[in-house]
Amino acid sequence: MKAVVFKGPFDVAVENVPDPTLEQPNDAIIRITTSNICGSDLHPYEGRAPLDHGMVLGHENMGVVEDVGPGVDRIDVGDRVSVPFNISCGTCRNCTAGWTNACLRANPTGRPTAGYGYPMMGPYWGGQAEYLRVPWADFNLLKLPAGREHENAFTMLSDIFPTGYHGAELARVAPGDTVAVYGAGPVGLMAAHSAMIRGASQVFIVDKEPDRLELAERYGVTAVNFADTDPTEVITDATDGTGVDCGIEAVGYQAHDATGQEHPELVMDKLVEVVQSTGRIGVVGVYLPQDPGAATEGAQQGRIGFDYGSVFDKNIQLGHGQCPVKRYNRQLRDLIIRGRAQPELIVSHELSLDEAPQAYDQFDKRVDGWTKVLLHPAA
Repeated sequence: MKAVVFKGPFDVAVENVPDPTLEQPNDAIIRITTSNICGSDLHPYEGRAPLDHGMVLGHENMGVVEDVGPGVDRIDVGDRVSVPFNISCGTCRNCTAGWTNACLRANPTGRPTAGYGYPMMGPYWGGQAEYLRVPWADFNLLKLPAGREHENAFTMLSDIFPTGYHGAELARVAPGDTVAVYGAGPVGLMAAHSAMIRGASQVFIVDKEPDRLELAERYGVTAVNFADTDPTEVITDATDGTGVDCGIEAVGYQAHDATGQEHPELVMDKLVEVVQSTGRIGVVGVYLPQDPGAATEGAQQGRIGFDYGSVFDKNIQLGHGQCPVKRYNRQLRDLIIRGRAQPELIVSHELSLDEAPQAYDQFDKRVDGWTKVLLHPAA
C-alpha cells in the first residue's frame, strides 16, 4: 500500500509499504477514506520527539472496514467508522474506569498510553496510508452513518474535537461561564467551539496568526492577537475587571512569544493571570517528560516553572492530560449529525497522499491559510 513514512526530521516520504494484516482475532483492517495531519505530528517532524525512521504517520483516521478477525462480532465489513487515536484494550483497570487514554495493556513497553504512528506510543503504524490495522476493533471503533455525508466533520472525531472538548471538560465549563482559550490551532478552535456548545456566555481565544483568529470568529468567539495587545488586559476589561471563570491551554511545551522565542511557561503564566480566584484551568496542550530541544534546562527535563504560587493563592483548580476519546466521541458524533457542531469549518486543504510532504512543510512553517489538512488516500 501507499503510505506517508517518517524518514527523519523535516523529512517524510510517500512510499509503498506492506499492507497491514490481521494479527489477532480481534483485529480489523480499515480502508482509510480520510486521515488528517495533526499539530502533534509536527513534534517528531521537527525532531522534538523521538520516532523510529520508517514509521507510518497518522493518528487522526476514519474509513470503511475492509476485513475483521474471527473474534470481532460488533463491527462488520462495510461499516463506516471513526478510529480513536488512543488504542485501548477495553478490559484493564484504566479502560474499565473510562480512561482509555491510559490503557495498561496496549503499549508493549508498559507505558500507560498507546496510539498510531506517534512517538513512545507503541509499534502501531499510522493511518496516513491506504489501510490501517486496528486492534481490539469491537471496543475501539465508533460506527458512523454510511455514505460520505459529514466526512470532513466526522474525521475530527478521532482526536481534535474530543481533545478540545476534553479541555472544556477539564476546565468544567458550565452555562454562563466566561472562558479564555490560549492557542487557536485546531485543538484550541475545537476547545472554543466546545465551550460555546456547553453554554459559555463569552469565549476568548488568544493567538497571533491572523488566519487562525479569523476562523475563531466563525465560531462566535472573541479573537485576541497577543502580537499587538496584552491579552490579560483585554480579557480583564471585557469581563468587567474580574477575569474569566475558566482557562484552556491548547498550546503545549513549544509556547513562544510574538517574536518566536520559546518560553515553555508562558501560556500557563498568562492563564493563571487571567483566571479569577476559584476558577479552573484545563490543559490539553502536549508537555513532554523530556525535550532536549527545549529553551531552558528545566524544560529539557520536563520541568516547567510556571506561577504555581498564584495557582495555590487563588485556589485555581487544574486538570490536564491526554484525551480519552471514547468518553466523548459518540456524543460529539451525534452533535454533528443534528447540526449542533461544525468542526469541519477549520478545514483548509483536502489533498492526496502524494501531496503529504508539501503539506507537512507548509503546515510546519505556519504558512498563511494552512490551518487543517485532510489527506484522502483514494484521491
